[in-house]
Amino acid sequence: MALNIADLLEHAVDAVPDRTALICGDRQVTFAELDERANRLAHHLAAAGIGKGDHVGIYSRNSIEALESMIAVYKIRAVAINVNYRYVARELHYLFDNADLVALIHERSFADLVAEVLPEVPALRHVVVVEDGSDKDYSTYGGVSYEEALAAQSPERGFGERSADDLYVVYTGGTTGYPKGVMWRHEDVWRALGGGINFMTGEYVPDEWTMANDAKTNPGLVRLTMSPLIHGAAQWAAFGALFTGSPVVLVTRADAHEVWQAIEKHKVQVLTIVGDAMARPLLSAYAERTYDASSLLAVTSHAALFSQSVKEQFLATFPNIVLTDAIGSSESGFTGIGMVSKDGDYSQGPKVNFTKQAVLIDDDGNLVEPKPGAVGRMARTAHVPLGYYKDEKKSKTIFAEIDGKRYVIPGDYARYEEDGSVTLLGRGSGCINTGGEKVFPEEVEGALKSHPDVFDALVIGTPDERFGQRVSAVVQLRDDASIDVSELDAHLRTKVAAYKVPRSYWFVPEVHRQPSGKPDYPWAKAYVEENDAYATV
Repeated sequence: MALNIADLLEHAVDAVPDRTALICGDRQVTFAELDERANRLAHHLAAAGIGKGDHVGIYSRNSIEALESMIAVYKIRAVAINVNYRYVARELHYLFDNADLVALIHERSFADLVAEVLPEVPALRHVVVVEDGSDKDYSTYGGVSYEEALAAQSPERGFGERSADDLYVVYTGGTTGYPKGVMWRHEDVWRALGGGINFMTGEYVPDEWTMANDAKTNPGLVRLTMSPLIHGAAQWAAFGALFTGSPVVLVTRADAHEVWQAIEKHKVQVLTIVGDAMARPLLSAYAERTYDASSLLAVTSHAALFSQSVKEQFLATFPNIVLTDAIGSSESGFTGIGMVSKDGDYSQGPKVNFTKQAVLIDDDGNLVEPKPGAVGRMARTAHVPLGYYKDEKKSKTIFAEIDGKRYVIPGDYARYEEDGSVTLLGRGSGCINTGGEKVFPEEVEGALKSHPDVFDALVIGTPDERFGQRVSAVVQLRDDASIDVSELDAHLRTKVAAYKVPRSYWFVPEVHRQPSGKPDYPWAKAYVEENDAYATV
């Protein structure tokens, strides 16, 4: 039995070959067509000497070719490496070198950057170029046309056996330093993120054919993930859907109007977003124009704060949808999920029910007893990653062995609640120490965004002579809104303890975030260092 990404996809292809698999813009492919095109690319890569364990960069925005490329790489037991399409030359050089790329598949519009970086990474010996409407020249480094590469190869499979031990790597966004490659076995990442476990019950899928067999009698739900495929959460939203024979809709950019147009056109039933950063623009866009979203059954948020005020707006606008909040990370996989209700209080962070494999661990490495109010770092056991690629020292910092079990501890803190759920507090590395009191930015950000005039906010610690650090906020107001800081201060004091209320504010035209929607705290800190505070309370 091979619990392998390529095998799981091929099982779905064999079960529902004529069903639509991917839709992007005006193009769509069936499961059979997706498989045939991935087979052709896989044969091309193999003919170029790419094989088991080799690392292949996928440098692309959301597209059918991006997913085809990942699948092709896994078919020959190589390793797909996600390349952030926003990187500049210096960052690309770091990633190409750190990830030991031997091949690269990129969109043509990135040709100039690739040409600049390639001479510095001699191990990268083969490049395939996807047409995207650009006229950039890639002949200088011998790039091969993607479609020509496919046309010259067989659509049949003809590959050897694969293993559940084959390697999957996803590079993190690098919010706390340089990006790091998180290494997983295929079976482990499928169990943790790809549907190999029932996310609501915690029960494992019995075998590699179950999802495909179910697809034969289940038409599947049309799913749209708003996040870019350069992030693990988006990859697994797509893979998990494909394994079950469900069509996946991709948008080339996270534009709210483009998303609603796709939902209307393709009758999308499940929408995956990243917290407030995507939810707020979606709500604003929906209010600006009339879209038919009657097909929408469920919206799930993951990977970032989803504040109570925005949840209430979503439920008010779409009272019949199922709204869920999921937590996890590239290092831990899925950790917990919660059903969102209109009258719930989530101002202090997402409140979820842990999966059976999740616990809290204290700073001394002991399991935290699940008592109301107890705080610890979230940890997950069973199917966990192998560690960080080429960083054994850093890998040791995120693992612990307790009572003979290996736990991964990515660094997020949470608190047990009376009803048995947990509230996500935030990442320990971003925790603000103000006069000995710990303040988690996400909690304060949720309180800020509960104010009707606040569109987005990031909270950081800044130097303070008396307290060491003070709580400070970079805030984006809604269009045409103005605010009285003293009134905002009074509002916040009804949501969080006084020591958590920001003492300094910077108001900006737009809060910067990563392509995934996750907070860009380095940007906020740089902005604060370069600009005077608007107000100090």
